[in-house]
Amino acid sequence: MDEGSPNLENGCLRRRGFAHYDCRSIGANLGYAARLRSLLSRRRNTTTGASAASTLAARSTTPDSITEEDPGDGLTNDLLESCPFFRNEIGGEEERMVGLMRGKRKTQRGPLHRPVLACGVSVLEFPPGETHWVEPACPYNTTNRPIEVIDQGALYYRKYFYQQEHQNWFGMDDNLGPVAVSVRKEKVEKTPNATSHIYRYRLLVRTSELLTLRGSVMEDAIPNLKPSSSTKTVNTKEVIEYCAPEVQISCLRLGTSGQQTEDSLLKLDEQGLSKLYKVGVMYCKAGQSTEEQMYNNHDAGPAFDEFLDSIGERVRLKGFDKYKAGLDNRTDSTGLYSVYAQYQDCEIMFHVSTLLPFTPNNRQQLLRKRHIGNDIVTIVFQEPGAQPFTPKVIRSQFQHVFIIVKAVNPCSDNTHYRVSVTRSKEVPAFGPPIPEGALFPKSKAFAEFLLAKVINAENAAHQSEKFVTMATRTRQEYLKDLVANYTTMTAIETNQKFSMLSFSSKKKERWRPRFLPDEAQCGAVCWQVVLDDCSQSTLVECFLAISSDSLVLIEETTREIIFVTPCKSILGWSTNTNSLRLYYHQGECVTVHMREGGDRDELMEVVVRLRAVTSASVAQELSLKRNPLGQLGSPWTR
Repeated sequence: MDEGSPNLENGCLRRRGFAHYDCRSIGANLGYAARLRSLLSRRRNTTTGASAASTLAARSTTPDSITEEDPGDGLTNDLLESCPFFRNEIGGEEERMVGLMRGKRKTQRGPLHRPVLACGVSVLEFPPGETHWVEPACPYNTTNRPIEVIDQGALYYRKYFYQQEHQNWFGMDDNLGPVAVSVRKEKVEKTPNATSHIYRYRLLVRTSELLTLRGSVMEDAIPNLKPSSSTKTVNTKEVIEYCAPEVQISCLRLGTSGQQTEDSLLKLDEQGLSKLYKVGVMYCKAGQSTEEQMYNNHDAGPAFDEFLDSIGERVRLKGFDKYKAGLDNRTDSTGLYSVYAQYQDCEIMFHVSTLLPFTPNNRQQLLRKRHIGNDIVTIVFQEPGAQPFTPKVIRSQFQHVFIIVKAVNPCSDNTHYRVSVTRSKEVPAFGPPIPEGALFPKSKAFAEFLLAKVINAENAAHQSEKFVTMATRTRQEYLKDLVANYTTMTAIETNQKFSMLSFSSKKKERWRPRFLPDEAQCGAVCWQVVLDDCSQSTLVECFLAISSDSLVLIEETTREIIFVTPCKSILGWSTNTNSLRLYYHQGECVTVHMREGGDRDELMEVVVRLRAVTSASVAQELSLKRNPLGQLGSPWTR
């Protein structure tokens, strides 16, 4: 079990009963949230991104100078050099494939991209008739790749609580710091096998950790809680104690009712959601390589103009009413024009170096660097003959990812582009993957590839320590504000079922919890397992989560999805002692082992859940004999 859980038995019980709404909830760890408080108080600003590389190059002796050593990954080509504290993607990197797949596969090494089916997967619970898997789910199809990481689970409060009857509880926990808990009771639609109405509690537990516990528990699953016949009776204490025993019940106070409280919770939950992206674009002429040279290119050459026109729309800034990324749309103080694009409901505004104001006799070009130097992602466009790029030449705390695009045969009928990426070592790999030796023709497909790369780059950068720390501090301030300004004096009743009959000598009836795997529980039920990773010949500790829509495996250390398949694609399974082999799609398979000391009961729970949410069944082993011609199949006859 995760640290912070009272004991293993209770942890298993919670996993059986609590159904997670989304993938990020599965990775939420309230025990970690307690340790996060002291980490935040001790953590100081550190040099990251391009500044880490440039500081090392200059051998700075400032208080923030680099103390650890990192030589880089050694990968290089004619677009970019290997650089300390950075990791390069030069093409040919693979997607992670943890199962037994079709064809022969070599052992995968190096940073791997997330599986294509994992891109865009966030919410696991869908109402009957709805699904994430609108398009056919083929693990080999790399076209129409969605944006990789979007926390759609952050909309849980908006969808199931906002402007609906529910309770909000805020408090300052001695271990967790500021916490905010939302609870709502609802009636579950009757299933064909149901004999009476059943009720579900929806729950949100927010701490300073960026991952929020979001999900639901059936009333029947909560220990020592007699099922009710109405949504009016809300057993708040029992629900929180069962789903989040780490929370100190005595510190919680009822939140004030009203629009302002709910709007504040929306702002907190959706803090990290954005479809707006600002991206720097630097212009590197033939023979150039330094930041100063690129910022001092007064105008764009024909090849650069051709590139800009291929990736977006040149817009007049004055009067521009869409996302402007800090550019002036009133007085032209940041230039007359810029380049703007839209992709999969996202808006991208480019800070183009040659379109920003040029200052004569100022080598630093601060009016340009003020924008581009504060962009997390930067495109470096190279004309033919430009020198290889290295982040060592950039001085910025914010620029963490550089996408290098080099023109081949520009301004011709045969214009092509080559692409490489260098990212700060704290930033995880992101797609779409660059094919080995790729040469992209100027086209809509290339523009979409680059826009997807840009969006995924910024989303990935937000997972690095620097930006996680910034977001965590902001979240903590939101929570403190809720505790300080949106609470009443009402505490959670610790004896909600108190009555005069309690003084009788009659022994209190104890209601035993039930494991409820049926289709009424649409969220993801979770188990801790060990995965046989066939791609790297290793064992990986994972969470196995099965909802009515999807089956996912989430790596514990990274909290990343490393396998996902629609429940409708599951063909069957076989069991052996405490292991499960799952067959899906066209016969591919993955093998997992239960973690709790070979617990056969937990394995059977997984099987029961699979029976409830899939049309698959137990796989049977058949022995095929060869005929006299050596062919597999039925016996050969004349």
